[in-house]
Amino acid sequence: MNKIGLLWANLFRSRARTLLTLVSLLVAFLLFILLRTIALVFAGDGFGQASVHRLVVAAKYSIIDSLPISALQQIQAVEGVDAVTHAEWFGGVYQDRANFFPKYPVDPKAYFGLHSELRIEPEQLQAFINTRTGAVAPKALAEKYGWRIGDKIPIQGDIYGKRDGSRDWQFDLVGLYTGLDERTPQIFLMHYDYFDEARDYGEGSTGWFIVRLQDGSRAAEVAQRIDQLFVNSSDPTRTTTEAEQARQFMQQMGDIGLMMNGILGAVFFTILLLTGNTMAQSLRERVPELAVLKTLGFTDAAVSALVLGEAMLLCLLGTALGTALALLVAAAIGPGIAQAIGAFEVRAGTVVAALALSLLLGLAVGAFPAWRARRLSIVDALRKA
Repeated sequence: MNKIGLLWANLFRSRARTLLTLVSLLVAFLLFILLRTIALVFAGDGFGQASVHRLVVAAKYSIIDSLPISALQQIQAVEGVDAVTHAEWFGGVYQDRANFFPKYPVDPKAYFGLHSELRIEPEQLQAFINTRTGAVAPKALAEKYGWRIGDKIPIQGDIYGKRDGSRDWQFDLVGLYTGLDERTPQIFLMHYDYFDEARDYGEGSTGWFIVRLQDGSRAAEVAQRIDQLFVNSSDPTRTTTEAEQARQFMQQMGDIGLMMNGILGAVFFTILLLTGNTMAQSLRERVPELAVLKTLGFTDAAVSALVLGEAMLLCLLGTALGTALALLVAAAIGPGIAQAIGAFEVRAGTVVAALALSLLLGLAVGAFPAWRARRLSIVDALRKA
């Protein structure tokens, strides 16, 4: 039997104990990969199109404050600005509160002109421009709810009602669009002019402005110039890149990264104790066998390496199983999460981090048993047999 075969045989000497430990490691690394992926999404990394080439101009003190739509012309005149459009958070419920997706009133032509990563058929865009009650949706969202072009989409307003006292908004679906990839946020877009003339309050205002820069390297300079325009006005602004704005929005829900790390710390501390106990118990049961190996010519270093290798193999197996399951879970739940908070996909860096953590865990739980095996005296071990 070669050394790998010997490692495998020793590892499964007590099948029940090894399998239970493997299940614990599987769950630990499943949680590690999924929670780290969630933390990355809440850090703003899930929005693939957020970049330094676009800025977001919002109210300085609160994201729920509006800005006058007239500010668009002032922003457009700032040196370094290439194009400007606007958007608003509409809120609203489609059939059931569980059916969450973002809804923005926008200027159709300007919005699609500025967001070059969005793809829509020219005739559908023209229909959106020409239809006051028109709306367009991502293809993935339309497929999820069975929408077709020509359908009327009812939305129950929860933030904005209508001037007639009703909260029932009806939109005509006139087009479908796609992004460059699944990282593009799934946003239901409606015609701003219809929204603005029908809403019960806030006419002539918008939630934020989106600015495309002539030169992305000048983002900080242009942002400062924009904010300087309104510093003494009744509507001061705070301008950031889209990437930074996404991170700030997510952080309002709490420090998700800190919470995820706290959970993982508790999980891996428990796993360290559990796996360490497994290895220590395995060593106690095999003391006479290790003495026999030394009697047969195995050096102290070779016996120590076998014990350490067993711990490493156990951790790597648990990591491989946990990673495989995490990838399956991410593929299953990713599309639904992407519609709400951004692309949920397991990064290669997360898998590499899991592998590195597995190796550290193997070293931590195997180092002491390996040291004891190295110092094991043949005579004393056989006397205890």
